Amino acid sequence: MFAAERRQLILEMVRANGAVSLRELARVVQTSEVTVRRDVRALEAEGLLDRRHGGAVLPGGFTRESGFPQKSHLATAEKTAIADVAAGLVEEGEAIVVGAGTTTQELARRLARVPGLTVVTNSLLVAQALAHANRVEVVMTGGTLRGSNYALVGSGAEQSLQGLRVSRAFLSGSGLTAERGLSTSNMLSASVDRALVQAAAEVVVLADHTKLGTDTMFQTVPTDVITRLVTDEPPAHDERAGMELQALADQGVQITVAGTGAGASGAEGAPPGRQSRRDVPLPGQRGRHPGGGQLRSASLAGDGPPERTARVADLRRR
Repeated sequence: MFAAERRQLILEMVRANGAVSLRELARVVQTSEVTVRRDVRALEAEGLLDRRHGGAVLPGGFTRESGFPQKSHLATAEKTAIADVAAGLVEEGEAIVVGAGTTTQELARRLARVPGLTVVTNSLLVAQALAHANRVEVVMTGGTLRGSNYALVGSGAEQSLQGLRVSRAFLSGSGLTAERGLSTSNMLSASVDRALVQAAAEVVVLADHTKLGTDTMFQTVPTDVITRLVTDEPPAHDERAGMELQALADQGVQITVAGTGAGASGAEGAPPGRQSRRDVPLPGQRGRHPGGGQLRSASLAGDGPPERTARVADLRRR
């Protein structure tokens, strides 16, 4: 296939799906990821698409939401590491709400091992991941099924959350900025996410670094409502993600960075919150930074043996 043919096919795939991973593009056009990356770079130079870590998306600051099959192939290692750390925040006997998304689905798979847990969700994928967990009670909202992300939305979902109170909410989204907070591309999904937030005492956002600095149409969680962000370490060359993390920390968001290196994310069968983590400074940051945040390590699993202690880079605002 000639380069022009490859690039036309790549462009058609991105336009059809909103976002496509480099791996999927390489498979469809039957070439290497190195060649696809070069094609994507050329198309970006023409303003026809935007590059993202591990893939390509439609151009413009307000991105279109891609479907579940496409999102499930993006930043898979990062989502796994984020889910491992987030699961360590959940205690036995707790009641939480979990929103829809591929990252929250990964979290749910780990929550199946937390005894006495009650999970309220509007996500069929989250409920499916917990369906056979005999020590976890799953409560689903009502609503209308939105097939693109297997989530229940609409007035039925929102009304079923009225009067509910839980300890914390775990949410994902399409984009996260310090200016607007968490956002999504679908109005109905945004409305349900806001209802989930209203039910929780604390809000934990799960977002890999590819979503940092990305702004989408509908705000779901303002920055001042976000208690904690669990994310992965941005690449050294991704200055935008590093700056966005800094801005979020300056606004009081507690940021936990999950390592994705060898041995960092652990096996899916391991107990939640007990995978080893390495302390990772944010890009361009060492120790204290001008905004008042401080890079520190935190134990999520208590003072047990080293192999049972989760080590993360925890950026707290003082």
